[in-house]
Amino acid sequence: MIKILDYSKVSEREILNRNNVAVADVEAAVTEILDAVRERGDAALFSYCERFDGVTLSSLEVSPAEFDAALEAAGEEFVRILKRSAANIEAFHSRQKRNNFLIDGEDGVILGQRITPIERAGLYVPGGTASYPSSVLMNAIPAKLAGVREIVMVTPPGSDGQVPAPILAAARVAGVDRVFKLGGAQAVAALAYGTESVPKVDKIVGPGNIFVATAKRRVYGLVDIDMIAGPSEILVVAERGANPRHLAADLLSQAEHDRLSTAVLVCNCAELARKVAEEIERQIPLLPRAAIARESIDTNGKIIVCEDLKEAVKASNLIAPEHLELCVSDPFALLPLVKNAGSIFLGKYTPEALGDYFAGPNHTLPTSGTARFSSPLSVDDFIKKSSFIYYTEEALKKAAADIETFAETEGLTAHANSIRVRFEKEREL
Repeated sequence: MIKILDYSKVSEREILNRNNVAVADVEAAVTEILDAVRERGDAALFSYCERFDGVTLSSLEVSPAEFDAALEAAGEEFVRILKRSAANIEAFHSRQKRNNFLIDGEDGVILGQRITPIERAGLYVPGGTASYPSSVLMNAIPAKLAGVREIVMVTPPGSDGQVPAPILAAARVAGVDRVFKLGGAQAVAALAYGTESVPKVDKIVGPGNIFVATAKRRVYGLVDIDMIAGPSEILVVAERGANPRHLAADLLSQAEHDRLSTAVLVCNCAELARKVAEEIERQIPLLPRAAIARESIDTNGKIIVCEDLKEAVKASNLIAPEHLELCVSDPFALLPLVKNAGSIFLGKYTPEALGDYFAGPNHTLPTSGTARFSSPLSVDDFIKKSSFIYYTEEALKKAAADIETFAETEGLTAHANSIRVRFEKEREL
């Protein structure tokens, strides 16, 4: 059963506790997989498909015929919904596009910044216990808007050796260029190193399990990554009089993701806390993924009772949740108090599931408290910024003495000399 805590009587450590410690041998297993893919390429990938996915593949890449069959299998209604969701995601993320700028200063100085997209992006889309076509849209559409030349997607095959139809349908709608039947650390390795079939990418984005997250961390530097994503989490701030049934349902919407997921309610009413705990117990047995939700709630779930809503937001800022619901009558009054959250859902009719699938803001979000310093996936993740500088001879001459002094103060005389030699005819050196 979910724990109920009194904010005034618990330690910061207890509030922050997330029981999502990695398995001790994950690092060793990931190292073995990365090394094997780097050294043996496709041969290692085929081997891991048999070992981890239980399928023998003749080709790693999804064929055009498989795409066509998936679109038909997904059905016109689901494809229509995908397109509506994609339009919302595109409308939101298009506002994130940056522009070049130029500063045409006086005395022959021109400064500026150029925005260029990365050439090739790798998207990891999870599989396993669930299928996530929503993640395809959320990862691919910002990349398209940024102008990425080629988008390569990896996702685990099912027991039939096929990628689930909804995922391929979403890939077609979002404009993904190539899809490979690969999951786990081996998929990350293929994207980072490249193989005979899988092209090497410049950046890997998308959530995954602990093996995927560890592999992403290990290849960072060879390629860029978006973030190290942990288990999904939700924090709901609710006030006295909120509907316990709604609150329990929202908490369980994240608890069903993963046994390590975290669901937290912070409220200003002990009676509400008790009712929500009872409602969670009533709803869990009704879920197809009840076993996963049960373990998540028992292990990581908690209800924190605070004195008032300001204190509730203070507790939320401390936790820095991936998803934050302000399930109160006046959420905009609390919004300025929120400092740390991946995505914020305002009001009693804005459940987290709305953001997962349809509203438009990205659902690839910072987890495990990293919302204190990082942001949701965006168009910015798929661009590079280059600065440029132009000085005329006269402009450099005016700045020369200052630059030389600065360089010599740092003990870098060659730096100073690179300025000095340009005007040596005009000086006695």
